[in-house]
Amino acid sequence: MVFSSLTFLLYFLPAVLLCYFLAKPLRLKNAVLLVFSLIFYAWGRPVWLLGLLFSTLVNYICAIKLAPLKGRGRKIWLSTGLTVSLGLLFVFKYLAFFANTFLGLAGVEMSPLELPIGISFYTFQVLTYTIDVYRGRQTPQRNFARLLLYVSCFPQLIAGPIVQYSDVAAEIDSRVTRPRDFSDGFIRFCVGLGKKALVANLCAEIIDKLPQAPEGALSLGGAWYFALIYALQIYFDFSGYSDMAIGMGRIFGFHYKENFIYPYWASSVRDFWRRWHISLGSFFREYVYIPLGGNRRGLKRTVLNTLIVWGLTGMWHGANLTFIAWGLYYGVILTVGLFFRGKFRLPSLISKPLTFLAVLAGWVMFYYPSLPQAITHLSAMLNVNVPLIDSVSLTVIKQYSFLPGAFLLMSLPLGQLLKKAEEKLPEELTQPVKSLGAAAILALSVVFIVGLSSNPFIYFQF
Repeated sequence: MVFSSLTFLLYFLPAVLLCYFLAKPLRLKNAVLLVFSLIFYAWGRPVWLLGLLFSTLVNYICAIKLAPLKGRGRKIWLSTGLTVSLGLLFVFKYLAFFANTFLGLAGVEMSPLELPIGISFYTFQVLTYTIDVYRGRQTPQRNFARLLLYVSCFPQLIAGPIVQYSDVAAEIDSRVTRPRDFSDGFIRFCVGLGKKALVANLCAEIIDKLPQAPEGALSLGGAWYFALIYALQIYFDFSGYSDMAIGMGRIFGFHYKENFIYPYWASSVRDFWRRWHISLGSFFREYVYIPLGGNRRGLKRTVLNTLIVWGLTGMWHGANLTFIAWGLYYGVILTVGLFFRGKFRLPSLISKPLTFLAVLAGWVMFYYPSLPQAITHLSAMLNVNVPLIDSVSLTVIKQYSFLPGAFLLMSLPLGQLLKKAEEKLPEELTQPVKSLGAAAILALSVVFIVGLSSNPFIYFQF
């Protein structure tokens, strides 16, 4: 079930809201939210629920067992939790890739297993809990249902943001939803839905009409136009999902951290990754980069740690050479940046466009299923000997006219200017206007969704 489906919007969400707010004690509200979250996850393939339950149960036991211990005993229980959760992730997501990589020469080929939806996200979430208990930052949760609610809570279960246990531990035990929370959450949800249904889906429609490598005859302009449209699609698709998750969390009394802060306005690649998929970057920084030593052990070790983290970041997105290359692409850029940090700084008028161009090249690698396809497309973007524009791309550009330019402007921090203007007006005026606008976006989105056979979120595959 996806947030932008009629089943979710017209049946599931109204049902969970009705039951949730009819339940009075918090324990009943938690029970309602847990039951609906498990139904939500089991909707597409009920058997996948077993993996989520098993991973959560193992880490629930391991955290309780390791908390009172010292020394080696703590490490054994921690290792057990990590091994089970990461082992499940490895089997479903990476086993076929590694088996075919190392055994392919022997003529052995393994078909990939069907990937349980959201396994990368809930695996990382449950690991933050166990690791934080091991570090002494959190006390173990002795109520299994509450821990399961943290792992399976449907607003952020499938595609994030990755919520660390410490961020919501107190709210699981004690929270309230005030009218302003509900209103702000509703508005945020509708904005996210509009990003997906009105913008990302239209970008996907444009992508389907453009030439692609290697079948299409790529031109210089067509290759760059494709990269731009895909960059817009993935931003509005994923940030839209995050907006919907944050909005629904707010309705239920949870305050999830921001996952996107105008990433295409970044002035460097490092700045871009402080703004894009922030929860994933925070996870790798806190649970991988810093434990490896971070930047505290000299330049060579910092370079190695950076490349390790970005190689893993690429692999997290999928068992594919293009994802690994995409991750290492950023790792190399950031590593090179280590040697120049603090020595000079380009003006924003130069650094922002250069950063955006670097990100566009990265999205080309991210899009294609094979490296040869990605290389072919990147070559067209850099080859002045290919035609300036092909007839198919030109037709598409004319058909959709100013829309991509408008979408690009929407991805920039114009919202901050509107927020500053809003702060000068009385809340009694702005809140009803925003709520009516959100309702209009909701209605228009439903109209656009009707008749679609499929409109999955891009990050569902991870």
